[in-house]
Amino acid sequence: MSWRQATCDEIYAFYTEEFPEYIDQLPPFITPTAPKEFGISFRERHPIRKAERPDRDFIRRPTWRTDSDGEPIAQNFSDFEELVSFIQSPARYDPFQGSEYALADPDLLEKSDPISDGVYYGLDNWDRPWVLAVDIDAKDIATARAERELDETDLEIQSADTSRDDTLLAETEIRDADPTGYPYSFEDIDRAIEYGFETRDLFTEVFAAEETMVIYSGQGVHVYLLDDELEYGYDEKSREVLNYLLLERFEIPIDPVVTADRSRLLRVPYSLHADVCRVVQPIESPAFDPRTEARPQVLETERELTHD
Repeated sequence: MSWRQATCDEIYAFYTEEFPEYIDQLPPFITPTAPKEFGISFRERHPIRKAERPDRDFIRRPTWRTDSDGEPIAQNFSDFEELVSFIQSPARYDPFQGSEYALADPDLLEKSDPISDGVYYGLDNWDRPWVLAVDIDAKDIATARAERELDETDLEIQSADTSRDDTLLAETEIRDADPTGYPYSFEDIDRAIEYGFETRDLFTEVFAAEETMVIYSGQGVHVYLLDDELEYGYDEKSREVLNYLLLERFEIPIDPVVTADRSRLLRVPYSLHADVCRVVQPIESPAFDPRTEARPQVLETERELTHD
């Protein structure tokens, strides 16, 4: 079995029919006014109203308008209904309406309203300390595995434009393994999930964390440490130490930038990872199988996810 990219019709159906059912299940740190930002990615670039400025394939929208001191003064999304409307139709419900940086009105263009190819929220938060999250990506695991399997001196560079990682994945036939064409195999996704629960256990055992969460992110996992009154405080220095411990002492293949970057955006739980047509979601066990347990309801049969 392989995966494929969701069609625009499937994405529209998901956010219209399925995503609203998940709103009540979102973690408490994701509300219309808690993250400092939400982000939307587009499959095709869409113009903004300001003339002679480049079209956008990604936008960030703050949850509050702020004063000159950065203090919040007015909500951009008054409730979940407005936030969901923005996700469903970003140009029509852009909270930047009236600004020259708002997405261009689709009624005035030949192009239709852009589709939300990815939906993200900011780890920096108005209602609580900066959310601590660890990112474990199946591609990083696949690349490390390829390095172990193939001596770098044996690589045949296919062209000047071919990156070292792409060459590694091609030479070891990882790109040819299911899911075909992706920079990892299902084996690497399964290992990312296992690493996610190993990380959660470390949070619990080493840092005495009481509130943790593992999220299947579509092509890996995000692991959250949500206690906000711990002795460490998890400021910038504490996060550097945490990254060092996970990477060096415990050899967990995390992306340290995610842990350390206050402005980082991560995928909203229960949103659709359109590149693999799977639902981002909290998981309770390393036995979770995204091939069967993360299918969006808008797909009628699993057969729709196989290549002919």
